[in-house]
Amino acid sequence: MGATTKNTTDIAELSPERIVQLGLGFCASKTLLSAVELDLFTELAASPLETEALRQRLGLHQRGARDFFDALVALGVLERRDGIYFNTHETALYLDRNKPSYVGKMLQLANTLLYPTWGSLTRALQTGKPQNGIKDSEDLFDTAYSDPASMAQYAEAMTSASLPIARALGQRFRWVDYGTFVDIGTAEGAVPVEIGHAHSHLTGGGFDLPSVRSVFEAYVQRHKLEDRLRFYPGDFLSQPLPSADVLVMGHILHNWNLQVKRDLLAKAYTALPKGGALITYDQMIDDERRENAAGLLMSLNMLMRTQGGFDYTAADCIAWMREAGFTELSRERLGGSYSMVVGIK
Repeated sequence: MGATTKNTTDIAELSPERIVQLGLGFCASKTLLSAVELDLFTELAASPLETEALRQRLGLHQRGARDFFDALVALGVLERRDGIYFNTHETALYLDRNKPSYVGKMLQLANTLLYPTWGSLTRALQTGKPQNGIKDSEDLFDTAYSDPASMAQYAEAMTSASLPIARALGQRFRWVDYGTFVDIGTAEGAVPVEIGHAHSHLTGGGFDLPSVRSVFEAYVQRHKLEDRLRFYPGDFLSQPLPSADVLVMGHILHNWNLQVKRDLLAKAYTALPKGGALITYDQMIDDERRENAAGLLMSLNMLMRTQGGFDYTAADCIAWMREAGFTELSRERLGGSYSMVVGIK
């Protein structure tokens, strides 16, 4: 009788709302992703609009348009005053494609590639295999770099994901003590460009597959840094890393299994001069594995998109870097879900 009474009390006092809303979280996510796909925020950056004008501008059917716009208001990514829709301060800054702070390229990739793949999470958990169509002999980048268009899309998405972290890196590391640096797996080159802007004494560049050269050089030229930043072609899985005072390795280690992670850290140690530094950053899981949900969810993303990739804690990273020979190891939060680990040779 006591147990029945306690259960009845729990039901009366506890609401299932949080559980239900968490389970339906994909509805809010897809609403935002569709708004980015439709370029809604860029349209409103040009001019706030009322319902019918916005509907026509985006080419939407009358049925559902008003609910779509007001759902975005309720989700906190649009404002509405006197029937006119406006961007919020956040969406005006980050979802207007005409601003350099635009992060929509990453969300576009999430919409076209990640959203469909996440529907197969249960299967990935049952099989331990990726669910994005890659074969056992392939890796994620065989697909991402399969043709110039997909490579450019992926590189732009990496810029969206990397810009805020690159700016933090420019402030959080003692660049004044070093003269050269190379960003490993650089894509368009957002990280070396941001660091180069922040520290005019530095020279270096980015290392990536040869097919990336054109998008890297175009991006660097747009930022007028071609006199200090150059492209280093190569494959870090099969070739040595370029030498510099500092090597940066972000959004890299989590793509690979433990042995490849260790091999990459060993290659970095070999490439650095004595006193040189390796900076690694990712959405590192908190050491207790209780708080950084973004890092844990990214690790599940690696399960579904790579052959052996997984995310890791800062303590894991420090241990692997110590095994590779690095000393003076330290960790620091970079903002949001990101952390970096620095090691000195």
